[in-house]
Amino acid sequence: MPGLESTTLGIWVNAGGRNESEDQNGIAHFLEHMAFKGTATRSALDIAEQIEDVGGYLNAYTSREMTAYYARVLAADVPLALDVISDILLNPTFDQDEIETERGVILQEIGQALDTPDDVIFDWLQEQAYPDQPLGRTILGPAEKVSAFQKSDLEQFIGAHYGPGNMILAAAGAVDHDQLVKQAKALFGTHTARTAPAMSGGSYRGGEVRVEKDLEQAHFALAFEGPAYTDDGIWAAQLYSGVLGGGMSSRLFQELREKRGLCYTIYAQAGAFADSGMTTIYAGTSGDQVEELALVTIDEMKRASDTITQAELDRARAQMKAGMLMGLESPSNRAERLARMTSIWGRVPPVNEVVEKIDSVDLNALRAFGADMAVNARATLAQYGPVAGAADLAALNARRMAG
Repeated sequence: MPGLESTTLGIWVNAGGRNESEDQNGIAHFLEHMAFKGTATRSALDIAEQIEDVGGYLNAYTSREMTAYYARVLAADVPLALDVISDILLNPTFDQDEIETERGVILQEIGQALDTPDDVIFDWLQEQAYPDQPLGRTILGPAEKVSAFQKSDLEQFIGAHYGPGNMILAAAGAVDHDQLVKQAKALFGTHTARTAPAMSGGSYRGGEVRVEKDLEQAHFALAFEGPAYTDDGIWAAQLYSGVLGGGMSSRLFQELREKRGLCYTIYAQAGAFADSGMTTIYAGTSGDQVEELALVTIDEMKRASDTITQAELDRARAQMKAGMLMGLESPSNRAERLARMTSIWGRVPPVNEVVEKIDSVDLNALRAFGADMAVNARATLAQYGPVAGAADLAALNARRMAG
């Protein structure tokens, strides 16, 4: 990326929460935490100081399908950053004292998530959408399993999933590609090739959960089965979520917040996995208004199925393109995209190819997608807080079917 002085680089591993067995739930995230806790040649403090001594930034994250370890540094420090990242992936020591320390940190993180309603409600929604399968489990894992993980469990997961065929090196910014490849070969060239276990399939089923608690707000999350990210329907799903709840001009924002004053926060988003996906609507409201909010949401979805206008489609299209193109101005976003696209398609589609996909969705296709979502798609409902009087999923489905 000409003109930049910094580079974001990292290793993206095709292993996340859905690669775990039930007994392993939470171990991919635990492993991410342990990555910075020492190697055969560097202590945890060494890792932190060597990156921060050059003004760099080092971090990691775990998702349901991927774990990433990345750094942002100035151009001259790219070799150092890659050396550190390779070291933490290839030579972790998993010191027992560090395991116990980090176990405590993760248990605090789990507790914090449980105290954050607009976080935990999405875990419950995911669990109901994909029950009794890895895709439905939380990324953090339950406290009782995290409390039991040992060094051998971490080593077993690395041995199964952290082979070279399952790892992607991506970089963007002020980077010399040839030099990066040369260094990667030197660092990873002797890494033993092995076949990772197949990822467990995901099957959207739907369901509902209601947890009553004395909170200031009722938290409402409603999801519908959607396309996987390799399905061409993903483009219509993303545009539809933009029209429905993608910004201040969206239908749900205008009707439920601006006209009716039923909520402060409301939005829709289209999420996708390798073999499934879901469009999700979230809102926070008062306990005595959550039923009205839910029913009006269904009404707006049904109304949108045959009244979405060309102007709304054009606006959602412009927002989607602008979001993608603006994101490409960030080296961190671009490195993430390189890795993600390589993981999904084995290549990085040119931007103009993606734009053509977005442009290919016409008004009829968008309305057809909206109609199917409003009436036919399997639904999932999660509600949390003062929700004793909230409508249940059967009532919402009846509203969907009503003429």
